Amino acid sequence: MNVVTRLILPMILTGTALSAPALAEAPINLYAAGSLKSALGEVAAQYQSQSGAAVATRFGPSGLLRKEIETAGHADLFASANLAHPDKLAAAGWGDSVVLFARNQLCAIAQPALKVDSDSLLAVMLDPEVRVGTSTPKADPSGDYAFELFRKADTLQSGAYQTLSSKALQLTGGPDSEPAPKGKNQYGWVMSEQRADLFITYCTNAVLAQKQEPQLQIIKVPAPLAVGASYGLIVKEGAQSDAWGLAMFMLSEPGQSILNRYGFESPTLR
Repeated sequence: MNVVTRLILPMILTGTALSAPALAEAPINLYAAGSLKSALGEVAAQYQSQSGAAVATRFGPSGLLRKEIETAGHADLFASANLAHPDKLAAAGWGDSVVLFARNQLCAIAQPALKVDSDSLLAVMLDPEVRVGTSTPKADPSGDYAFELFRKADTLQSGAYQTLSSKALQLTGGPDSEPAPKGKNQYGWVMSEQRADLFITYCTNAVLAQKQEPQLQIIKVPAPLAVGASYGLIVKEGAQSDAWGLAMFMLSEPGQSILNRYGFESPTLR
């Protein structure tokens, strides 16, 4: 069963459709990974304009959002930067199927003076003088993916995981991480503040950081170290029909095209 069918079936059973007029007055509450802020902000705005249904968005580290949903969150949809967090909600009965709706890749952001390219990336990261930044594992999937990269490094150079995991500066995505000033990209700001020499994050984040700080380098991760990120979507059990409509719009060609323009790989586009 493909990703679109997995969402269409519940909609048929509940009698909902993307083109159905908005009936609920309450806004659709979309909780989503921080790396999706620009892309899903545009998706939500376009769906709101098209359907007339109000959409309220909340962006942040996926792990922290999942915990909030489990306790006091009011999400109707949850778009996570991995599959594990929505899978956990599904297992607890919060929602039904978890659908893959986007993919991302890891890149490195480097200070302009740092001599580094794809071929030398591992050697530079292992240099004791180079400060390597990541997001916070468990709280933010970006950090988990970075540590997965470190594990891959260990297959190329014994001891690399221990070295990199010990030296990594967990600068973003945690409950106590210092947020960027309003209007600033989190990763561009961290690098502009010279808090790391090199930062491992999503390629989409790297592009946004470089847009704010044009002097930053973006380094492609070489194939032996490459890590892909799979983004999962789940709709709350019993959510209003407009929430299903928004989910379907995210999986439709217009929604996926928006994600694609922001650098995400779109699994439903051919």
